[in-house]
Amino acid sequence: MTAARLPEPPADDADVPRWTAELGLPGLIDMHVHFLPESVTRKVWAYFDQAQEHYGYPWPIEYRFDEPTRVAVLGELGVQRFAPLAYPHKPGMAAWLTGWLRDFAARTPAAVPTATLYPEPEVTDYLGAAVDAGARCVKVHVQVGGFDPRDPLLDPAWRLLAEAGVPVVVHCGHGPLSGNFTGLDVFEQVLSAHPELVTVLAHAGMPDYAGALELVKRYEHVYVDTTMVGTPFMEPTMALPPDWPARLAQVADRVVLGTDFPQIPYPYAEQLRAIHGWAAADDRLGADFLRAVLHDTPARLLRLDQLSAD
Repeated sequence: MTAARLPEPPADDADVPRWTAELGLPGLIDMHVHFLPESVTRKVWAYFDQAQEHYGYPWPIEYRFDEPTRVAVLGELGVQRFAPLAYPHKPGMAAWLTGWLRDFAARTPAAVPTATLYPEPEVTDYLGAAVDAGARCVKVHVQVGGFDPRDPLLDPAWRLLAEAGVPVVVHCGHGPLSGNFTGLDVFEQVLSAHPELVTVLAHAGMPDYAGALELVKRYEHVYVDTTMVGTPFMEPTMALPPDWPARLAQVADRVVLGTDFPQIPYPYAEQLRAIHGWAAADDRLGADFLRAVLHDTPARLLRLDQLSAD
């Protein structure tokens, strides 16, 4: 199927299941969704309520609902499976969050088991236990965590994940805020030391999109996710290069769906329309690209076939 034969993009959230069905998909697989303990969720949302102060522009949360409602909304959107991501900002927090994520996945059929980490002496203990228990994905947020991903304390953790083939979704770009250790050049040193590490660059390395795709080309286990990329909300401040679809055509099998649900400042369908626009802009992409991004590639990275078998 070429770009000219694509179905119409989703008009709104209610229209998403029609769009995915016309693409021949059973649903969506989202690798970048956030679920956190209630106390942490309140603090995160309070931070976004002050977005004008932090970012210079408002960030109204589109899906400010209780946890069961948020899970139900994803189901109504046709999100078949999702990776619930959490991240610590201080020592001693990662093990607690990882335990909470395990319990959340156990009570939420659409959620895959995930984990997180922090540079601390016990990192391989709780991370190894999580991987042994079936964790399919690990979240790392360099800016919020305020740590150096090259910290020697993390070397055994990166090695553990590389050997297990568990992908790490890492927010290491400078957007929307930079930190002491953000920057793709910093995280590339981790990749150089652990080239087998399966890495998903969150937000496609925003704002260094070109640099992110260079890492994808340089390291065979590096991917990018679509989180907030190309949406009308982000384009005024962190715009994509005009030849973005042509660049994606060179790495079409290394892109996965991510959205940042629920604390996005626009409807879920907006992200999907952006991805649809890339597919429609280059005949080398089209419906095959959409099926890969929205379902097949994240399913492979999360090893959903094995999860179903388990």
